[in-house]
Amino acid sequence: MEYKYLNEYLSTGTGSEGTLLIPRQIAPVLVEETAKALIPRELAARYYGPAQIPGVSIDVNRQVENSMSIRLVAEGAEVPLDQSEYNNLNVRPKKYGVSLRITRELQEDSMFDILADNVRTAGKRFAENENSIVITNALDLAANTVSGGAAITIANITRGIQHLNDSDKTATDFIIGYEVLNDLQNIDTFVEFQKIGNTEMIQRGFIGTIYGMNVMKVSTNAGMTTTSSYIIDRMNAYVIAEKRPLSVEGFELATYDMSGVVLTQRFEVAPLRTNTIAKITTV
Repeated sequence: MEYKYLNEYLSTGTGSEGTLLIPRQIAPVLVEETAKALIPRELAARYYGPAQIPGVSIDVNRQVENSMSIRLVAEGAEVPLDQSEYNNLNVRPKKYGVSLRITRELQEDSMFDILADNVRTAGKRFAENENSIVITNALDLAANTVSGGAAITIANITRGIQHLNDSDKTATDFIIGYEVLNDLQNIDTFVEFQKIGNTEMIQRGFIGTIYGMNVMKVSTNAGMTTTSSYIIDRMNAYVIAEKRPLSVEGFELATYDMSGVVLTQRFEVAPLRTNTIAKITTV
């Protein structure tokens, strides 16, 4: 009798992950997405909350700049009459929202609280949305624009500062996209110790103060154009009117065996004085 021996080898090529041959371990800890760099709310010149907006909008009263003049008066002549002028800025909050619905089965079978995680993620998206609205509704309406070349230069920055100085404003903050940050990292004035007087750029890859302005980098994935930057006077640049802060309301859909939440926010952003903002663009 002839015996045949059959040797059978099982390798990773025989099976695939998740099958009985090769067990797959799923880590119980969820790896969250990276937080984005956003414009802080403290840069708003004014914040108006729900208690300050009794109706659908709020009127912000403004004095017209340089609206009163002093004149030379001859002896015995009538003193000229003049006065300050005023106008107002109407800000009407708009509603933004998102609804989340998750089946009961998914909540029961998930390795983490998927509904709570979605709520946290939605909170981040609301912050990113507000960041985008600040840029679109305020910063992009700058009365002053500096057009640069392929990379931002020191002359571009100082020209933007001069625009604010010409309107008797103070350049307090420099808001930059990531490509502008790259340009700054390649300007030797901000890198070499004998010129800048420190090694902050080399050590951190970022310099926190330029010409007395706080430098803030803002994520391209939150509404910021990577080749743009803005110089502002935070005391006069823009206002935020928030009729309804971010609200979270839970609900049940019994007929669908689902749970969910609705997240909403009512706010608006508007420029207070456009001459307090200078936009620098590169290509």
